[in-house]
Amino acid sequence: MRIRIVDAFTDRPFAGNPAGVLILDGDTFPADDWMQRIAVEVNHSETAFLHRLPAGGDADWALRWFTPAAEVALCGHATLASAHVLHRAGLISGRVRFRTVRSGILTAEVGEDGLITLDFPASPLSPLDVDPALVVALGTDVVATHWTGPITDDVLVEAADEKTVRGLTPDLGALAELTRRGVLVTAAAGDPAAGYDFVSRFFAPAVGVAEDPVTGSAHTALTPFWTARLGRNELTGYQASARGGLVKVALRGDRTLLGGYAVTTIDGELQVPPG
Repeated sequence: MRIRIVDAFTDRPFAGNPAGVLILDGDTFPADDWMQRIAVEVNHSETAFLHRLPAGGDADWALRWFTPAAEVALCGHATLASAHVLHRAGLISGRVRFRTVRSGILTAEVGEDGLITLDFPASPLSPLDVDPALVVALGTDVVATHWTGPITDDVLVEAADEKTVRGLTPDLGALAELTRRGVLVTAAAGDPAAGYDFVSRFFAPAVGVAEDPVTGSAHTALTPFWTARLGRNELTGYQASARGGLVKVALRGDRTLLGGYAVTTIDGELQVPPG
């Protein structure tokens, strides 16, 4: 089987968020333990596993995602990478529907210019009392915190400004103890002419990811959060990790549209069959 490494939410290699993508032979998933071992070997924040579904159903491909430590309920950049691989391989044209275990049917559409738009559920935001231990772990003051709901299960932290977000050096061990998946820290863009409306960073040591370079699933919470504050339903977010990446977002009722480009950097052959 061919395995690819794809940089997602970027139009150039060695930026954005890298993901492994493995299109499986057959019409079922192999053992979870085998997929987990492949994700450990790939050692990126997520590896996507796909197999084709019978024609005429509600979806075209089945999709699951694994970090090096655990399976996750929702992943944006590895879904975008999967659509990119399927499109480049000539296996889809335009729109594709993915059936997922915990997030329902997700769609991706590849535009003529290569922009891939994901249609994901919006994450409901619930205010949280600020946890003093979280403030200490982040090493900065916090404006407010929210829970992002059962699918993503993150803590969204509003910081004072963009400079604060970019300068974070959190205690990852402490964050792992305080969260089930991750901590999403965000602020409005410091310069309105920068080409983006808000910034974010995402730390998920509880699932084996110290800092995720560009997190599509986190933008299902950032989209309703910032559209409500900025008064526009279409925005651009910049995830200010070392690699960095732009995510075009739009709110459509209880759905979020996440747009970005992708670049294949490695295309190889997996030598270990499922077993």
